[in-house]
Amino acid sequence: MARLARTEGLSEVQQEILAAVRAFVDKEIIPVAMELEHADEYPAQIVKGMADMGLFGLMIPEEYGGIGESLLTYALVVEEISRGWMSVSGILNTHFIVAYMIKQHGTDEQRAHFLPRMAEGSVRAAFSMSEPGLGSDVAAIKTKGVRDGDDFLITGQKMWLTNGGTSSLVALLARTDEGQQAAHRNLTTFLVEKQPGFGETRPGLTVPGKIAKMGYKGVDTTELVLDNVRVPADRVLGGAAATGRGFAQMMDGVEVGRVNVAARGCGIALRAFELGVAYAQQRSTFGKPIAQHQAIQFKLAEMAVKIEAAHQMMVRAARVKDAGQRNDLEAGMAKYLAAEYCKEVVEDSFRIHGGYGYSKEYEIERLYREAPMLLIGEGTAEIQKMIIGRRLLEEYRLKG
Repeated sequence: MARLARTEGLSEVQQEILAAVRAFVDKEIIPVAMELEHADEYPAQIVKGMADMGLFGLMIPEEYGGIGESLLTYALVVEEISRGWMSVSGILNTHFIVAYMIKQHGTDEQRAHFLPRMAEGSVRAAFSMSEPGLGSDVAAIKTKGVRDGDDFLITGQKMWLTNGGTSSLVALLARTDEGQQAAHRNLTTFLVEKQPGFGETRPGLTVPGKIAKMGYKGVDTTELVLDNVRVPADRVLGGAAATGRGFAQMMDGVEVGRVNVAARGCGIALRAFELGVAYAQQRSTFGKPIAQHQAIQFKLAEMAVKIEAAHQMMVRAARVKDAGQRNDLEAGMAKYLAAEYCKEVVEDSFRIHGGYGYSKEYEIERLYREAPMLLIGEGTAEIQKMIIGRRLLEEYRLKG
C-alpha cells in the first residue's frame, strides 16, 4: 500500500472492508470510468457490485440487515471509490445521508419499514433541500406542506437532487405552518416514496430529465416538481409530532454529507497524484524524465502534503461525529480544506501532463472537470468559513 493517506488505528474488519473496496475500484471502476463518464451512462453494473458487497448498508445497524459500521469507515470507503470515479460515490452519498437521518431521527416504524430495504439496496434514497434561486439560504424554502386531514399536501419545486431519477425514496425539506417566529423552525422533513424513473413517478410528483453538467456525469442529477403530492403524516421524519424539526434533522445529515465531500476530495486528489507521479516518470524532456526536474519534484511534494493534510482532517471530522460529539466545526474545516486542496492538486497534475492533460484520452481531463463540484457541494467555501468562524467565536468567547 502506498505511503499517502494512511489511517492509523483501524480495526481488522475496517482494513478488510477497505481492501475489498480498493480491489473493486481497481478492477471494476477505473477500467470503465472514462468510457461511462464520456457517455454520461449510469453505472448499473458497478451499482450492482456495490449492492452485492453490502455497501448500501454500510452504516445501517445490523438489526436492520446492515453492516453497522462507523462514519469513519464510510468516509474511507468513499475516498477509495472517489479515487476510481467520483460519480459512483455520489450514488452512495445521498443514500447514506437519508439512512443516517432515519436511523437517528425516525420512528421505530420508519426504521423497520425503510432500513432493511435500504441496506440491501432495493430502496435507494435521494436528499432534497435546494430549490431554484434558493442558494445557501435554506430557511427561505418555498415548497409547502399543507395539512389535509391525516395527510400533508406538498407543492413546490426542488433542485439538484443526486439520484433524483433512480431513487425510490426522497427525504424532502418543506415549509409547514408551525407558527414559529424563527423561519427555520417552520420546516419539516418528509419521507416521500416514489417509483424510480423520470416523468410522473407518483400522482403529482414529476422528475424531469437529467440536468446536463460539465462533470459528475453518470449519476443522475435532477429537479423535482410537486403539485399537491399527498403524503401521510406518519411519513414526517420522526412521526406526525415532529413537524418543525426538519431543519435540525437536515443539518445533522449535512454534517455527514460534508465529511463525505471531504472524502471525495481526498480520493480525487490521491488519484490525480497517482496519475501525475506516474506520468512524470514516463515523460522525458531535455534528455531525462521530467520527474528528475526540480520544478516537477516541488509540485509532487506540494501535492503530497496537501493530500496528507486533507486526509487527516477528514479522518478527524469523522471520528468526532462517531464519538457522538457535535462536529460542524471539524466537518466544515475538512470539507473546505479537502475541496480547495483537491482543486489545486488536480490542477498541478493537469500541468504536469502538459498538452496531453487537455485530451479526453487522459484520465486527468475528467478529474479536472469533476473537482469544481466539490467547491459548491454541501455548502460553498464561503458557507464553510461562516460556520467555522461562528463556531470559533463560540469556543473562544471572552469571559466577562
